[in-house]
Amino acid sequence: MADRHPLFGPSIFVGGLLFGFGLGFSHMARPEVVLHFLQFEDFGLLFVMGGAAVITAITFTLLPRLLERAPLTGDTYSRRLKSFDRNVLVGGTIFGVGWGLSGICPGAAYASLGVGNVAILWALAGMFVGAYVQGYWRSHRGPSSTSPTGAD
Repeated sequence: MADRHPLFGPSIFVGGLLFGFGLGFSHMARPEVVLHFLQFEDFGLLFVMGGAAVITAITFTLLPRLLERAPLTGDTYSRRLKSFDRNVLVGGTIFGVGWGLSGICPGAAYASLGVGNVAILWALAGMFVGAYVQGYWRSHRGPSSTSPTGAD
C-alpha cells in the first residue's frame, strides 16, 4: 500500500463529523425515529438514505473515471465483489433483527451519543460483544469456505 497523504486522517475525521452532524440534523440518530420507519409510520429515513445513496453512487461512478488513483491513499480504484452466500444472508438477517430490536444501526448509534442518548451505550456494548463473539467463533471453527480479504 502506498504511503498515505498527510490529510488522510483529518479528512476521515471531517467525514465523520459530517456524517454525525447529518444523522443528528435529520433526527436519524434517535431510535424512536428509526423504529417509526421500521413500523411504516415515518418514511424520512428512506429519503435520508436515498439522498446519501445517490451522492455515493455519483461519487463512486465519477471519481475512478476522473482520477487514476485515490487522492489521499494513492491506491488504485478497484471493485471488491462479494458473492451473495449463506454468510451474507445469515449475517444480514441477524443484523436486521438487532437493528429492529435496538432501533439503531452502528453508525447512528455513535451519533446518538452526540445528541445525548446515553442509554444507547447498551446497544453499543451489545454490538462490541456480538462482534467479539463472532470473531472468536470464526477463528476457532476451522478453515472457512470464504476467506476474508484485506477489504473485509
